Amino acid sequence: MTQIKPKLLALAVAALLPVMAQAHQVSIQVDASQQGPVINRDIYGQFAEHLGHGIYGGLWVGKDSTIPNTKGFRNDVLQALKAIKVPLVRWPGGCFADEYHWREGIGAQNERPTKVNTHWGGVEETNAVGTHEFFDLVELLGAEAYINGNLGTGTPQEMAEWLEYMTSDKNSSLANERRANGREAPFEIAYFGVGNEAWGCGGNMRPEYYSDLYRHYATFLKTPPGKMPKLVASGGDTSDTKWTDVLSSHIPLRMMDGISYHFYTLPKDDWQDKGDALNFSEHEWFTTMERTYRMEKYVTDNIAKLDKNDPDGKLGFYVDEWGTWFNPEPGREPGFLYQQNSMRDAVVAAVNFNIFHEHADRVRMTSIAQMVNVLQAMILTDDDKMVLTPTYHVYDMYKVFQDATSIPFTIKADKYAEEGKSVPAVTASVAKGTDGKLYLALVNLDPSESASVKLALKGVKASKAVGQILTADKMDAHNSFDKPSQVKPARYSSSLDELSLPAKSVVVAELIP
Repeated sequence: MTQIKPKLLALAVAALLPVMAQAHQVSIQVDASQQGPVINRDIYGQFAEHLGHGIYGGLWVGKDSTIPNTKGFRNDVLQALKAIKVPLVRWPGGCFADEYHWREGIGAQNERPTKVNTHWGGVEETNAVGTHEFFDLVELLGAEAYINGNLGTGTPQEMAEWLEYMTSDKNSSLANERRANGREAPFEIAYFGVGNEAWGCGGNMRPEYYSDLYRHYATFLKTPPGKMPKLVASGGDTSDTKWTDVLSSHIPLRMMDGISYHFYTLPKDDWQDKGDALNFSEHEWFTTMERTYRMEKYVTDNIAKLDKNDPDGKLGFYVDEWGTWFNPEPGREPGFLYQQNSMRDAVVAAVNFNIFHEHADRVRMTSIAQMVNVLQAMILTDDDKMVLTPTYHVYDMYKVFQDATSIPFTIKADKYAEEGKSVPAVTASVAKGTDGKLYLALVNLDPSESASVKLALKGVKASKAVGQILTADKMDAHNSFDKPSQVKPARYSSSLDELSLPAKSVVVAELIP
């Protein structure tokens, strides 16, 4: 027998290690006899700001466009958004909201003033899409409206009159003006934000000062009985909890329904060089996952402030801006915030959904930034062309969780780690859908290693998981106008004895006998 020298044997074993690497080990125990909070459908809300081609060109093309449209909104985009059951749309901003004066967006379109969008590219804002057009959009989508009022440059009177214009059923001059502009019945509003990012573009305020302003403005917001929207106070961002603490202790609980919160995922954690949407390294994949998973701590820390000041749980915690934010693409207007959307974005979306589900008792509404052509968009358009992004497909897969009842579970998972930092290799959600079926969501955050998931069920009998999987060969795999189906869901079926989860994948499946 030929003898192999120890040094050569060691080299041979080292060469085989990547091939022999063990999959991440995950165990999940589910007690289907128990129930948690309902996962509010509004967690799957969207955000449409007057920014770049998010509205103009993305959603709105005008009634005279050669692109097929309904009431000026392009049919292909409407159809795609209806398919994912968009529950809620936030409008008109964002930073844009605190320079938006609603009267400039009503009446004959050709008579509306053209303004300059000072926040986003300094471009002309025609006000072609105003109050009536926005409600056309949400009604075409079968969604609800989240209106963001102008506290930054507006007045209490302006804000109060806008709400009266939209909701009054009386014979008032404002209600009659709405009727004269083509809308007899009042508009329905689900949420109304009193300002936006008051700590920054909304006025660079202190939370104590904003709390007083909120009390002032909200005092004059009035509607017919039963028509008052949920009032949203402008809260903090990232690791800050002071805004949640001050607002929930300084504003009477009877005057607000929830506090907003914003957090964006930047691969490099550097606003001057955020990282690119494509052609990134595995290191930047990891830093993206590590930073997006900070949402878990940030949400937990803010909810602790709410639990202290609002022990009865009246207030919601509304994450109404979240998602990835990358460097602008070369050759594009930087202020338009257009970016490609890859498999990495899909995993980010699913990871955040699982976090929101875990905290569904307080996280009752979110809106991703943004819906079309801006930041982590569902849809990209180019003239008459349209493409669905990987993030869109995650929303489509997860729609079974809208208004589902969460089911308690425990999960033990290996870590996906680098340079002393780590995140769970796999996160999950379990819920009973409104259709009575039991659903499981799994996300593998590791772009290189698969995961083996062992599922133990109590209170229900099931043997298979059948649904959809989203994955890709490359970390930055994406859909383009030339190749629109590079990343799309495929059928998934597995025994519950051991579910196989490929690297960088998202699975949503029904648990069946």
